[in-house]
Formats: sequence, C-alpha cells, structure tokens
Amino acid sequence: MTAHPARPGDHATEYGSVRLSNKLFEQLSGFIHSEVGIKITPVKKVMLEGRLQKRLRKLGMRSFEDYCEHLFSDEGRSGELVNMIDEVTTNKTDFFREPVHFDFLTSRVLPALMKGGKVSAANKLTIWSAGCSSGEEPYTIAMVVKDFMDADGVQPIPFQVIATDISRRVLEKGQRAIYEEEKVVPVPAEIKRKFLLRSKNPGTGLVRIAPEIRSCVSFRRLNFMDGDFGFREKIDVIFCRNVIIYFDKVIQEKLLNKFCKCMKPGGYIFMGHSETLFGMDLPFEQAAPTVYRKIQVGMGRK
Repeated sequence: MTAHPARPGDHATEYGSVRLSNKLFEQLSGFIHSEVGIKITPVKKVMLEGRLQKRLRKLGMRSFEDYCEHLFSDEGRSGELVNMIDEVTTNKTDFFREPVHFDFLTSRVLPALMKGGKVSAANKLTIWSAGCSSGEEPYTIAMVVKDFMDADGVQPIPFQVIATDISRRVLEKGQRAIYEEEKVVPVPAEIKRKFLLRSKNPGTGLVRIAPEIRSCVSFRRLNFMDGDFGFREKIDVIFCRNVIIYFDKVIQEKLLNKFCKCMKPGGYIFMGHSETLFGMDLPFEQAAPTVYRKIQVGMGRK
C-alpha cells in the first residue's frame, strides 16, 4: 500500500483530529488480541487512538482506514506489526520494584534450590524475566543473585537471566544497559557501589550496568502467543509480574500452563501484587503472597 502524504490545510490530516471509528476499533482490538493476546476494551479506545496517531504521522497517512488497510496486509504484518506493538504495549518498570520479592528470592528460593541440588556448579541456575520491559527487572535479578553468590559461606554457582519482551524498542534500551541516575534511586547503596558505573562525564546524569552483570543477562524478543517459547533449558525461576493482567482469563490460564512446561519441578514463579492463580487448574502451590512453587504432577499439593 502507498502512504498518502499529508497536505497543508487539509483538516483530515491534522492528526489530533483524526478519529478511530467504532468499527475500526473493533477490528484493531480483535487483531491485537489475536496477534499478541492483549485485550483492549472499549474504555481504552481513546488511548489506542492517541498512540496510533503517532504511526499515522510517521507513515504520512491521512486516516485510520489507510493505516488498517496497510497493517492487515502481508506487508504490514511483516513490517508495521512490530511498530504497532511498540506503541500499544505498556512498559512500566523500576529497579527493585516490589522489593519483598527479591528478599524472598535470596532468603528462601535460592537456598532451597541449592540445598535440594536442583542447581549446582554443574547445573546452572536459570531465571526468566518474562515481560522484562527496558531491563530494570532482569538487571535487578542479576545484581541480587550475584550479590548472594558473593557472600561469605556461599558456594557460588553459575547463573543466567533470560530477559524477554515483545517490544523491540524496550529490548534495545535494555541491551544498552544505560539509565538515568533517578532511575537507580531504589537500588541499595552497596549494590550501587558494586554493580553500577557512573559516566566519566558527571554532567550526563547517566549510569551503566557493570560488565559482570550485563554478561549474565541475555535479551530476546518473544511473543507469548508463540506456540513454542524456544528455550533449550528448563527454567528454575520465572518473574512474570504485572504482565498477565493485560490478558483475559482464558489466555492467562493457557499462558501459565505454557510456563509450567518450561519450568523444572520445584521451580518458582513470581507474580504481580494484583495477580492471582486462584481458580486456575495449574500445578502450583503458594509459597508466599504472589509467589508460587511448581509441584510435581502426581505428587499432590502439600
């Protein structure tokens, strides 16, 4: 499809006044739901309209009809779909968000996995940050685990953090590993000293994650709707916090069942404070508020 350039004085091309009809909203929301699983309800129509107006401006298109014709085409699916997803997905994250989870990781989860022999020098610890956004969560995990392994009396074991998101834009930011100083305010002072590097030019107000932490984290793009997540290794711990709230109940349960298949028995999953597994037929037992442990099928719940 050929994009139509905007013409001065043409009110239809003043993007703030371009409106998304109810019919096109239903088509777009249905398309987004089928492609990435996110349910956009009618109350979010204005939000979707505003975010996609950025794409109209970028492409020089005069209407949402033009945009949808392009998006739904083979060309659009191969090229524009990724850009559209970048606009409509919500990417809110912080370093040490919900810090009680990281306390539980080091005080309960890591000792249990190491004592039970599920992870060892010969059996690397694998943690997945599912919906990693711009990298604050996986780098927090890596810093916390590395600090735990460095402690006196702990026999360190190798570990990796797999960080995935559907948004190409936030993955690129995470891979750069450079953040504004105000973003790292929640990081404890000792962790900052060990794992954060200040810019040689103090005026930039930027810090970078240290190489020893960056080397532990690998980023990749992943759509939860993909049939196979493509992991070669089984996962010990999954952080999937404030992610499934964007999906309906049916997709939530399907997604969590797929997570189960990726996890080792005895592995843990951390959820967001507003998320629950209540009412779902899943092989998990609650280990703490919003933390669940995968049980071995056939063994029963404790």
